[in-house]
Amino acid sequence: MSLTPNAEHGGSFFSKTPDHIFTAEDFRGDEALMIDTAEQFSRKEVLPLAERLDEKEAHLMPSLLHKAGELGFCGIDIAEQYGGLGLGKNIAARILEFLSLNGSFSVTIGVTSGIGQLGISLFGNERQRRQYLPLISTGKWISAYALSEPNSGSDALSASTRADLKNGRWMLNGTKMWVSNAAWADVFLVMAKVDGDKFSAFIVERGFPGVSISREEHKLGLKGSSTARILLEDAEVPEENLLHEIGLGHQVALNALNIGRFKLSSMSLGPARDSIGIAAQYALDRKQFGRPIGEFGLIRKKFTESAARFFAAEAMTYRTGALIDDAFLYWGGEPAGNRKASEEYAMECSACKVFGSEAEAFIVDEMLQVFGGYGYTEEFPMARHYRDARISRIYEGTNEINRVFLADRLIRRSKEGRTSLEASSDSFISELACKGFKKEPANQIVQGALSDLMILAYAEQSARLRARQVGGLSAALYRIFLNWANLQAAMAYQTATCEAVSLPPTEASDWDEVALAVLEKKRPL
Repeated sequence: MSLTPNAEHGGSFFSKTPDHIFTAEDFRGDEALMIDTAEQFSRKEVLPLAERLDEKEAHLMPSLLHKAGELGFCGIDIAEQYGGLGLGKNIAARILEFLSLNGSFSVTIGVTSGIGQLGISLFGNERQRRQYLPLISTGKWISAYALSEPNSGSDALSASTRADLKNGRWMLNGTKMWVSNAAWADVFLVMAKVDGDKFSAFIVERGFPGVSISREEHKLGLKGSSTARILLEDAEVPEENLLHEIGLGHQVALNALNIGRFKLSSMSLGPARDSIGIAAQYALDRKQFGRPIGEFGLIRKKFTESAARFFAAEAMTYRTGALIDDAFLYWGGEPAGNRKASEEYAMECSACKVFGSEAEAFIVDEMLQVFGGYGYTEEFPMARHYRDARISRIYEGTNEINRVFLADRLIRRSKEGRTSLEASSDSFISELACKGFKKEPANQIVQGALSDLMILAYAEQSARLRARQVGGLSAALYRIFLNWANLQAAMAYQTATCEAVSLPPTEASDWDEVALAVLEKKRPL
């Protein structure tokens, strides 16, 4: 089952089960070496500096970005002619997962290598690409993305920042809020309105007259990252720094977000992965009642459920990344094709973002609980992971707005004849999703429940196909995940339809087998 509506490019949402999907196990050879290098960079260069990063030691984060750029990590999916490695979105996301073991570094490199440059890569002209991408891809310059404003968050297109063309220069006026990397960024992708209502995109350098950065936000987490407002007061931007076309800035902004949401799902996996690892080590070392707490059933259950949730999130994320890469091979190159490729799997991107960020929240919370009282202190790294993880459900589109988007987009595509909602025997969850979407959602609560059915259907199928392909303990991980997912789907269906539903029989699972493997390997399986 794929969420894509294009018959030429993968079938409809409730299509026939594919024979094979791309999984994390398919990263091999040079890609595997790059992934390992990314993990070593995180563990040796970033994690030892976590406290200093949280204190915002001057120049420390930019110096790490420069080192990462020297290794190619700031330009993995930027074309080679612009200084990047020219690789796909999927391997870029996988590498980003392993660069995300610290949340502050994760968001910093995630923005500069992602939504901060994607607008230029996808929609820039040749001059703009050659001027800016080599600087970003090598880590010499840091990029940022400026969309939100004090009075426009989820309703991003209602932005009030304006751009007026005077004497061959754009004069920008307005305030941009929640700008990640603001303190260090050399270049910003800024959205503003021309002639009052033509939403447009601009490339704005930090040094342009009229550009200033306000104070840092005092955040709950991600303390080592920069988040501040950009003040634009008659900011002078060269006429040629208009990105794409006047009035088409929404294509730049929203398609950068589509890919950004996909990458955010991998950024959510990084802290979840690290949390499982450090909690496993603690469970083996910490003794109570004369034995390691990792031997107690309720502690093992936490590792088992976390590993199963991680397995499904990972399965849907890298399945989606491979689909996106196929779309760019099929359509990409010029702005029109890049737009189509970025839009094609927008629903999958939102599904991955929602599921991945909520899996991260569950896993980090459970792993902190393994530490007991120690987990609530700043002496151990779980407190930082816990604080940092909370933002994943908020930025790049709150999970609520993503749920509304998912339901709305699927219904709209169905009415256009681009998506089939016929009953499917693919799984219990997909059958419920098909039946649920037969009714027009009356409100956002119903929209949210229907979106949950979509997300669970995509996650369940991805996990099932991965387990079938990989074998081994994957089957046990899938069964544990399935029992939880079926229950969640039944609840979502009842919320959406007010109709009772009977659950299928529970799949028998060996909880200890999975928990012991996680504790032994000190990582997800």
